[in-house]
Amino acid sequence: MAKAFFNTAETFRPGARTLPGAYYTSAEVFAEERERIGRRFWHCVGRAADLAQPGDYFLAEIAGESLIVVRDRGGTARALYNVCRHRGTRLCEAAEGRLSETIQCPYHAWTYRLDGALIGAPHMQDVPGFDKREYPLHQTALDEWHGFLFVSLALDPDPLEALLAPLDERVAPFGLATLRRGHRADYDVRANWKLIFQNYSECLHCPVIHPELSSVLPYTSGANDLVDGLVLGGYMTIAPPHESATLSGRACAAPFPALSADDRRRAYYYTVFPNLMLSLHPDYVVAYQVWPLAADRSRVRCDWLFHPAAAGAAFRPDDAIGFWDVTNRQDWHICEQSQLGVQSRVYQPGPYSKRESLSVQFDREVLKALGHGSPKA
Repeated sequence: MAKAFFNTAETFRPGARTLPGAYYTSAEVFAEERERIGRRFWHCVGRAADLAQPGDYFLAEIAGESLIVVRDRGGTARALYNVCRHRGTRLCEAAEGRLSETIQCPYHAWTYRLDGALIGAPHMQDVPGFDKREYPLHQTALDEWHGFLFVSLALDPDPLEALLAPLDERVAPFGLATLRRGHRADYDVRANWKLIFQNYSECLHCPVIHPELSSVLPYTSGANDLVDGLVLGGYMTIAPPHESATLSGRACAAPFPALSADDRRRAYYYTVFPNLMLSLHPDYVVAYQVWPLAADRSRVRCDWLFHPAAAGAAFRPDDAIGFWDVTNRQDWHICEQSQLGVQSRVYQPGPYSKRESLSVQFDREVLKALGHGSPKA
């Protein structure tokens, strides 16, 4: 996979500086992000495998909107607003589960098929002109990419396929659609969502913050290939004698069968604006959903994904899970310390180094999405 991709000259903009404090602390900026980013872009909400059977569902919250992500009786995945068309009541409370063949409002028993069509409305037959066909559940765009489900609240979003096209060939050898989740962890991080993305986008901090990670993946190794736009990232080289990013340094499973010899010595790290971070290792994948909760608080959902054939004594998922749980907690802690610092009245934007170029590009996408020019300190 790798050699042909890494011929893009990465550009660094001299004089690039971090964002002003208001972008991390202001309730007004956070509200603007909810409208201009939360309601306009595609967001990864989970895996198609989470909807294995008709009736399987989970709830997703995007920009303050609750959605029922469900597989209908015909096998189609849908994103239905969790809002009854009668009096606006929330239809589902449990975070996930299985519905029978309908969704019924707990207030006045309006009943919907899993495709959103209204099929029952008690006593509405006595209302002149009432037509159930005029009151389906509202729904919004849902699409699937390599086993990941994405939702957009935009009325006419840009095609997801076009957005993620730069990653298609890069991720193909990992067989993402076939992978199965081996572990999930939710982290509450007392930091702005952008600090989490900026931290993920550079490893200049790794020797200081991540001694375990730095021994496996030297921060000066590798290269970035996607250096502009909504998808950013590149690879790092796994240092011998390590075989993968695990606590023991050994692979936790057999390498993905389609990987090249080069890719078996590399780990790939990509961000998809505005909420997916994707870590690809020779033997497993980690996917992060980043959800802004407030200007100074985020929730990160982390899924560890493994090949469905991984089994037996050679399969040691805890080796990978433990490695990234330690590393994640180190990252979240330093992001929280950054949040405390940017809240200070003496904080001013500081200069980025060349090894933070992807963070610079991420900032540019934030400003572009918000319709802001280059901010002043």
